[in-house]
Amino acid sequence: MEDPVPEQMRTAAGALLAALDEPARQRARHDFTDDAARRWLEYRPRPRPGVALAGLDVTGRKAAHRLLATALSPAAYAQAMAVTALEEVLDRAEGWRRGRHSGDYWVAIFGDPARDDRWGWRFEGHHLSVTMTVVDDQVSPAPLFLGANPATVRHAGRPVSRPLGPEEDLARELLDALGPAGRAAAIVAADAPADIISATRPTAPGRLEPLGVPRGRLGATGRALLDQLVALYLDRLPPELAAREAGRLAGAALHFAWAGPTQPGQRHYYRVQGEDLLIEYDNTTDDGNHAHTVLRRPASDFGADVLAAHHATAH
Repeated sequence: MEDPVPEQMRTAAGALLAALDEPARQRARHDFTDDAARRWLEYRPRPRPGVALAGLDVTGRKAAHRLLATALSPAAYAQAMAVTALEEVLDRAEGWRRGRHSGDYWVAIFGDPARDDRWGWRFEGHHLSVTMTVVDDQVSPAPLFLGANPATVRHAGRPVSRPLGPEEDLARELLDALGPAGRAAAIVAADAPADIISATRPTAPGRLEPLGVPRGRLGATGRALLDQLVALYLDRLPPELAAREAGRLAGAALHFAWAGPTQPGQRHYYRVQGEDLLIEYDNTTDDGNHAHTVLRRPASDFGADVLAAHHATAH
């Protein structure tokens, strides 16, 4: 069956560009060969390439959201919308000092989706960065970053908002299932790092040491939970892309590593590594109430895989 996602992205990107006036269109569009703008990942509140949703009318904003939705499953799209709404919650918590707002999300198009066989796009702002590269109607879906601050909002001890809760809970289930020997191999540091280690670098590290515990050393329950954890991140993508990525990883040698205390409410970090796969999660600031998660493909981020195949065919 033909993958419908590339054409959905092409159509949505064209509709977005058509919805913009000329000044906004000029801000949104970049050459595909502009690597400084295209190979970009920034989940902090910083200036970034593209056009801001805050400056668009309703038609333009909805077109940007429809483009974003082509890259995400319904559940991940709901997470992304919760992340953007948290900007208003965080601004209130900070006494409105920084002027954070849910319109401070930017969209950029690289190349011409209507004509080019190589093009891409990004939707990005504080705690959200989704980059998709389309080459010869093949989608390369990484990096994909989701964060949340506050990670949890509670009332009377119960969570009101916790958009990245599954990413924490499933990893804790896995940690509990490892048993003493497995946990000793998986916990690679007593303290969590200050942030995800791949950070905002355009090239993710191909191998982070220590690797932690290999999947092959886990029991049946541990292996199943590790597979579920990887699937949770892949399922951020539309089903067609998620299935393709799962097939690519079938049989890969996976490793799971944890850093920091194991009790909830304290600063902690984990990662999963495999062939051309890096998943990182941290909750290491604000006493464990500020989460970052990322799905990266160290050898294939920003379309390196599909571009290599294109060049091999073209030349």
